Amino acid sequence: MSGSLTVEITEDLAEPHHVRRVVFIEEQGFSEDEEWDDLDAEAVQLVIREAGMAVASARLLRDGETGKIGRICVLKPNRGQSLGAALVRFGIKQFRDTPGVTRVYLSAQEHALGFYEGLGFVAYGAPYLDGSVSHRDMELHL
Repeated sequence: MSGSLTVEITEDLAEPHHVRRVVFIEEQGFSEDEEWDDLDAEAVQLVIREAGMAVASARLLRDGETGKIGRICVLKPNRGQSLGAALVRFGIKQFRDTPGVTRVYLSAQEHALGFYEGLGFVAYGAPYLDGSVSHRDMELHL
């Protein structure tokens, strides 16, 4: 990842929503109902900006001892720059620094299992459909 592209926490939901709309709704075909939920208000929103515009995003949620990294996405022109890995590593560090969190969880599209395994996550449970895309749950114990 380029030194000028860093992960930031944002309060502006418009930035991650734009990236998620492009990647999940327009590119991958998820419906509006599948993508938008009521969890954004309580989540910590992460973005990576290039030239002032968000090009990658993710969100962090906590449920007791478990931290969840979700909605990880990178705009197509910015893929291959390790931005997704930077978002996940930032999320892991945030949860490691949060007292009481012992595990980080994510829901991975099956084609991306190897990517998350490379970041220390282990798949568990059976595959399931989210929208029309096969996913697996993955976890990392802190």
